[in-house]
This record gives sequence, C-alpha cells and structure tokens, in this order.
Amino acid sequence: MSFEMTKGLFKYDFTDQHAILGIPLDAEFNDIRKRYMKIARRLHSDTCSFESQADKDWANQFLSKVVNPAYNKFSKESDRKEYSLLLTAIGKRVAKEQAKMQIESEAAKQLVTAQNWEEAYKTAVSKLALKQYESVKETQEAIDQISELNMVYLLRKERVGGGGVAPGSSATATTPPSKEKTAAATRDTAPPPPPPPKVEPPNVQTEAYCRRAQGFMDSKSYAKAILELKEAVKRDPKHSKSHALLAMCYVEQNQATMAKLEMNKALASNPEEPTALEVKKKLEQASAKAKKGDDKPGFFASLFGGKKK
Repeated sequence: MSFEMTKGLFKYDFTDQHAILGIPLDAEFNDIRKRYMKIARRLHSDTCSFESQADKDWANQFLSKVVNPAYNKFSKESDRKEYSLLLTAIGKRVAKEQAKMQIESEAAKQLVTAQNWEEAYKTAVSKLALKQYESVKETQEAIDQISELNMVYLLRKERVGGGGVAPGSSATATTPPSKEKTAAATRDTAPPPPPPPKVEPPNVQTEAYCRRAQGFMDSKSYAKAILELKEAVKRDPKHSKSHALLAMCYVEQNQATMAKLEMNKALASNPEEPTALEVKKKLEQASAKAKKGDDKPGFFASLFGGKKK
C-alpha cells in the first residue's frame, strides 16, 4: 500500500509532518496533540466511518505508518527542536531555489500575493484541515495542498527575515532623515556589535537516511534499515541518532555486541539520545536476567559470549 507524497515540501526530500497532521507550521504542541487525537479517532479501525473495507484498511495503515510517526516527531521536546532546525534549513533551500518552484494549488498561488500573508496562510490551512480526513482522495489532496502552503509560507518568512520585501507586497516611501538625525548618526562612530554565532542546521541528507531507516524499522525490515543507517554514519560519523537507530536494529536482530558498540557511539555524541538510552535499558535488563540464569538462547546468549545461532 503506497503513501507516496511528492508535492510542496515533500519535493525537497523532506517529510512534511505538519501537512500530514493538517496544522500550521507555528502550531503549539497542545494544538498538535488535539489534532492528532481527532485524526486517530477518524482513522482507527474501531471508529473509522469509511464505507468500503478497502478504504478502512487504507485508513488503518495510514494511521500507523504515516500519522503516528508524524505525531511522534512532536512528542519529545528534543525532536521538536531538531525538526524546527530542519524546517529552517528547508526554508533557506526553498528561498534559494524559488526560481524552480512549481505551485499547483489555487490556495498556494493566492498566498504568494496575499497582503496579510500570515493570517491568510493559517486560514487556508484550517479550511483544508476541516475535510482532510473525510476520504482517501481528500486526505491525499489536502496533504499536497497544505504542504504547498507551507512551502510558500517558508519562502515569504525567509524573505522577510532576510530583509527583503515579501513577494506580493510593495515597498512604501519613507521620509528622509532630518539634518539633526544625520549629524547624530555621523558622530556615532562606535562599531556595530558582532553578529550572533551561526547555528548550523543538521545535515539534511543524514536525516533523510534516518527517516527512511525508521520506515523500514516500523515494518521490521531491519536489514534494509541498517543499510540506510550505515550510509548516514558515513556522511556524519558523530550523528548520535544514526548510531542509536543502528543499535536498536542490532538489538532486534539479537546482535548484542554490535548494539552495545553503536549505543556507546551515540551516547558519546549525545548523552541524552533517547533511542540510545532505550537500548541501554534493554541491554541492562538482558544482563540482569542472564545473571539470574534465566537467559534465553539467541539475544541473551550472544550478550554474554554464547554461541550465536
């Protein structure tokens, strides 16, 4: 069952979690949670009101494979901060490549030239969200259109933040400064304060490998996930999340030695890496059981030097 999405921010090898949940990019976590609960009730197999069984099956799969991972991206503060940095990087890329931008939806085209664009953006997203999960077709169309709105919103925000005039707005004439102000400015020879240190966003390609690996892990295709994650650590050997996910894959494959190795690499880069801490807990639990003589063949045996099957 395919859930391919290729419009708006999805064109930039980026999973637009906001578009999936039907929320604006500046939504607060409480609003995100309320929206997720509403969607979950709509798509869950026990409460889904779609007519055909095929549509109900699609809804259940879409909930588990697309909506739940989207919400999980916001459930932890560290993940929200990481995702925010990714959005910043995507916004800069959108602004840099705006000459090649293709907009199909009428709502996004109107946002390009809207005067009060921030309010127009939120209104357009809210309108699409109302019917986003009424049917399979409306779900996919709404996600595409919301992601295009997000793309235009990031472009306009980036241009305003960069000191340029937002597309669709007009520069207003200003009154020339008075002679007194000009003289005061001339006398003020103090050097300007240094710019704040630049915060580099995480490697977008590395994050893309991690997202694909997480998808394979969700479907228990751990061998494929490991291949993606090995490419990720080649690009960024100190990327804690990549090492942590690798550790989790090795845990699921009963390769305790490799799991411990990757876990230590993850914690060396980030002692608070949540997935690595989860792996550590699993290994400690396995160790405790093994010491009591309750170890099972396979994982526990490999942990303490037993023969692997």
